[in-house]
Amino acid sequence: MKVAIVDGYSTGATLAKRLAQAGVACIHVRSQPDTSAFLLRSFNPDDYVLDLGFTSDFDDLTRELARLHVSRVLAGTETGVELAEMVASALSLPTNEPALVAARRDKSLMQQAVQAAGLATPHTTVAHSVRAAADWFTASGLDEAVVKPLASAGTDGVTFCGSAEEVDQAATAIFDTVNIFGEPNEAVLVQERLHGTEYCINTVSSGGEHHVAEIWQYTKRLGPSAAPIYDFQEPVDPAGSDGQVLLAYVRAVLDALGIAETPAHTEVMLTSRGPVLIETGARLGGATGPDVVDAHLGPSQTALAVTAVLDPASLQARNTPALGRGPVLRWVDFINHQPGPANSDALTKIAELPSVIAVFPGFAPGQHLAPTSDMLTSPGFAYLAARNRRELIEDYDTLRAWEREGIYTS
Repeated sequence: MKVAIVDGYSTGATLAKRLAQAGVACIHVRSQPDTSAFLLRSFNPDDYVLDLGFTSDFDDLTRELARLHVSRVLAGTETGVELAEMVASALSLPTNEPALVAARRDKSLMQQAVQAAGLATPHTTVAHSVRAAADWFTASGLDEAVVKPLASAGTDGVTFCGSAEEVDQAATAIFDTVNIFGEPNEAVLVQERLHGTEYCINTVSSGGEHHVAEIWQYTKRLGPSAAPIYDFQEPVDPAGSDGQVLLAYVRAVLDALGIAETPAHTEVMLTSRGPVLIETGARLGGATGPDVVDAHLGPSQTALAVTAVLDPASLQARNTPALGRGPVLRWVDFINHQPGPANSDALTKIAELPSVIAVFPGFAPGQHLAPTSDMLTSPGFAYLAARNRRELIEDYDTLRAWEREGIYTS
């Protein structure tokens, strides 16, 4: 079997590794001529039998993949979604609904498709100028808004605003930059700020059926520029009451977006009026540790994605997982407070905390670190697991105290 992976970065790198270990010949395709350093640092060429690089001519690319007898085309990360699906469709391979491919990347079209299915979405507009963004907020009557890039991920460029002036400033900052994937920001999304509890739901769809792998509850905090930054995440029982509400909503969202044959990472706010979509990516959740999830929660999204390629029929017999009575688990994002050259000894020190079971660095030794203001400027993350919540929180508090003292740069 041969599988083409478009932009095998972030968790897509783990997908390629696991497919290769299972005897699948992986072929790498790049969706753009230049790739951001943020994505490239996770790429491992050894997991591929061939790297085709970037091909500007779509027909040439599809002919080459047909000649190679590729049986699946998958996106490794967000930038690869559109090209992977378009190539798979051209080759008549399993993929998502072709007519909705744009809605699976453009957050405005995404909201429209979900809203048309009768599902809750935030009040939203797309602004192609700073003035249009500020004017919409003034006319909307909203007390608060979120301003963010139209096609990015994580907390990249996300800013909470409480006035037209703040919307103006946030939109100006976005238009002056590229997004996390190195793509120019030609428009901004301005939408109602939702209040409630935020979750991400990782699924794998096969044959139109949606199989849940993981649900995580986010806890975020405001960074130095009033933008949200990740603090920590904790797993949620899919069989619990909140889990069931979220899954029913997310399955309807995936149907509305035509997702039938790929992983998906969906972020939802559970509000007083019920679940409301933040966004969905038709790909694996980014920057995760699938080995940790496999060991502590059951098959990870990456593991299910491999199963969907190798043995999709076995997914049909799989029941909704339920959290067992194992250790308390928490994914903690690192937060740097002091600018300066990176101190690699910090990772060794963090790894020695009793509950730390895995550390994922986000920097190279000696690299200059800025204070954490978004996902790009986080020094990495770690998974903590303990017999009880008290032990876990003790180590979490110790880590945060070390961070305030400047552990990453001192």
